[in-house]
This record gives sequence, C-alpha cells and structure tokens, in this order.
Amino acid sequence: MSNLLDLEKKINSELTTKIKKSEIKHSQIFLEIDKENLIDVTQFIKTHKDMRFRQLIDITVVDYPEQAQRFKIVYLFLSHEFNQRIILSYLINENEVISSLTSIFPSANWMEREVFDMYGVNFKNHPDLRRILTDYGFEGHPLRKDFPLTGHSEVRYSEEDSKVVSEPVKLEQNYRNFDYKSPWEGTKYIKEQTENNDKKN
Repeated sequence: MSNLLDLEKKINSELTTKIKKSEIKHSQIFLEIDKENLIDVTQFIKTHKDMRFRQLIDITVVDYPEQAQRFKIVYLFLSHEFNQRIILSYLINENEVISSLTSIFPSANWMEREVFDMYGVNFKNHPDLRRILTDYGFEGHPLRKDFPLTGHSEVRYSEEDSKVVSEPVKLEQNYRNFDYKSPWEGTKYIKEQTENNDKKN
C-alpha cells in the first residue's frame, strides 16, 4: 500500500480490538498493542498482500524503572515491496514472560537473546534463550537504568594465579593533591625536582 494513511486505516479496520493506538510520525506507523496480541498482529502485517512487512529490523527495550509496567518492548518492521516501516510496541511488568517471534521471524533469535541479556526480559518458546553479549555467570543486566555504572564485578588476569579471575568491584582511591598550575610554567613537583638536580650538579 503506497499511502500511509490508507495503510493505518486498513490495519485498524482489520485488527480492530487488537490495536490500542496508532499514529503516523516521521513517515512511519507507530502501533501500540497488548502483549497477548503480538503473534496475531505480527503474522497479519507480514502476510497481508497490501503490507508484506517481511523483515524484522530490530527488537529493543525502553526501561522506565519508576513505572509499574517497567519495560516497553519495541519491534521495528520493514516492507521492502512498499518501502514502509512499522514500529510496534507494548508495555510489560518487570517479571513478565512474553512470546518469542522466532516462529515467524527466525532472525528474532539473537535479537531476543540480546534483550534477555541486557534487560532480563524472558521469552517463552525461544529455542536457545541464554546470554549473548556478557560472560558466563555475569550478574545483572547492563542496560537497566538501576545497573551500577561500574558493574558488580571486574574481570582481570592474575599474575599470582596465572589465570583470569572475577572479583567484586573495588573503587578505593586515596585522596590526591592536584597541582592546577599552568603546564607552561611547570608544575611544582617538577620545578622542585629540577632545582634539586641542578644543586647536585
């Protein structure tokens, strides 16, 4: 369908109660649905002859830690035939399990694993749901807004043990005296060192 307005009307008329909200922004259609309708809506926009959104571009999450429904799941679809895009989204609670799209779009496999790894969102009927970007035994989910910037643990090579070790993060730093003098004039400790060297010579 060449016209976005016609396409939006078509989606709303065919899916009626399954679309909570639709709007056109930035030459794209934005659809809000309930998580229970994900499979039906996705199957419809992929197979309908006037739509053919046959490529899943990405799956991502927006984190709202202060809200009861903490996560907004966002799907980006592309129709090559009509050069159009749909952005589909819905809200879920922190511990809700949502449907996997791997049965409709096999490419969702790694995208859903990334969402699971970075945000801790679980997918049912996923063929291989495990971390993909972080290491084995990694604690927490790095893209959640309450995840500490330094992380919970650090990985380093231990010369004593001759192996890679994982330890809790320690940010101990003694107070230091900074010399804010102009680098053109030279800092105090360099001047003192130069003067001492001159006296010795």
